[in-house]
Amino acid sequence: MTVDCLVNGQPTGALGASDRGLRYGDGVFETIAVVDHQPALYPRHLARLRRGCRQLGIDPAVADQLSDDVGRLALPAVGVLRLTVTRGEGGQGYAPPANPRPTRIVQRDPAPNRPSSWWRDGIRCRWCQTRLARQPRLAGIKHLNRLEQVLARAEWDDPAIHEGLMLDTEGYLAEATAANLMIEQGGVVIVPTATEAGVEGVMQGFLVEQMKAHGIPCEQRPVTADALDPDTSVMLCNSLLGIVAVTQLEDRWLPPGQWLGWLQQRIDDHRVALTPKVRG
Repeated sequence: MTVDCLVNGQPTGALGASDRGLRYGDGVFETIAVVDHQPALYPRHLARLRRGCRQLGIDPAVADQLSDDVGRLALPAVGVLRLTVTRGEGGQGYAPPANPRPTRIVQRDPAPNRPSSWWRDGIRCRWCQTRLARQPRLAGIKHLNRLEQVLARAEWDDPAIHEGLMLDTEGYLAEATAANLMIEQGGVVIVPTATEAGVEGVMQGFLVEQMKAHGIPCEQRPVTADALDPDTSVMLCNSLLGIVAVTQLEDRWLPPGQWLGWLQQRIDDHRVALTPKVRG
């Protein structure tokens, strides 16, 4: 029998109605590309999951149990693996239980079907009206409360628009609804920081390390929306997509960046995302 989901090591898709992940979004998750039957960039994903557990006060040792669970799934040649940890059940209202028993969930899903033109020609984006709240205690981690992203994604239904860019409540560039943001100005790749809002991307971190290792100019710093001058190139990256260019933002056409092709090639060479070349 093929198992697609394990909850606390058991083959089921059921979750208790009083689980705090369901009630309050009290937990963390990771979405991971599966390439050649293996979870790509897995140590990086586990490191972020452990960091998220520590920030929420959940025992990070649960990550070791998750790895055991993943080993029981027959992963496909290409696909998606999702890891979820909640605080479990219990506690009075919002107050967490004194001795929580975390719930762990591992799921495998098919790879999303995206056109190869995204990587070749880029994508079209818009600005989102919904902004990300600044909360340093939650910034950087991938916690389960994604309501800001849900509201932002609900702002459009035009299939020609592929993503939406989000600012934080102070007007700084944060991320897209489901991807991290990188921009290029004058041959320098700039990565907006996620110390106040947003998620520290696993793919983004991998690409930053690649650039630094090969001497490509790269900076990590806060960036305001008005920094996107006419010569700025914009790229979006995540663990499934790899990296693609934003060629149109609202009604404005954006120039291609000189480092996009190099970054895409690094991803393909390392086989760490579900790109057209990796999928074959």
